[in-house]
Amino acid sequence: MSRIPYATLIATVMCIIGGLVFCGSMYRGSTLTALMLDNVFHLRVHWFEPMQITFIAVGGSMLALALMILFVGFLATGATRVKVYRAWGARVGGRISCAIFICITYLLLLVWLVVFIFLVLVTAYYTVSWALCSSSQVQNEGKGIDFRQFRFLFPEEIDEKYLLINPPNEIKLFCKDTVEKAEAMFILATFSSLLIILSLVHFLVCLSANYAHIRDHEKLQELQELQYLNDPDLTSSKDRF
Repeated sequence: MSRIPYATLIATVMCIIGGLVFCGSMYRGSTLTALMLDNVFHLRVHWFEPMQITFIAVGGSMLALALMILFVGFLATGATRVKVYRAWGARVGGRISCAIFICITYLLLLVWLVVFIFLVLVTAYYTVSWALCSSSQVQNEGKGIDFRQFRFLFPEEIDEKYLLINPPNEIKLFCKDTVEKAEAMFILATFSSLLIILSLVHFLVCLSANYAHIRDHEKLQELQELQYLNDPDLTSSKDRF
């Protein structure tokens, strides 16, 4: 039990859960967004499929990174650290590996902060759209949804006449079939990205602690060897050394 890196294990579980939820929700959310742009605004976007593949690749890379950091955490915890990092070369390799993972985790933390801000903006857009769909003018009076005042939020390729969603079938396609489902997906993606950010912060703390443990282990081992050499009982000193 003393050889299990509990802090790193918790961060790994958080990262895996967040990565899986992020991949699934973003894949579904991007699919719904592509359908909305195609069916409602009559705009076909060709880079959604490569973006979906990118989401899957990001999830796999985060899973691999979490498992590698967990492996480093096992090596630097408890009695395992005493056995693994006994030699000078092993200690240098352990410190270098921790430093490399610290740099990678820090860069990924910055990237995921940008992703989180982007998802907050996308979720805000879908929340505003759902508020428009739930308004009394649309639900009771049967009026259309006018996005012409938000022209700057849409690509320039969209014709301005499609920004006025007026027929009932288009309103149903936009509100019920797209916005209602996509909003839930992007909310899940936002919270999952926040969970990944928290796990990366935990990884930074754990890797910094492991780096310090490996570095200090050399000093403690040298001090222990000096105590063994100064032991008046030569026999026991030689045996321990």
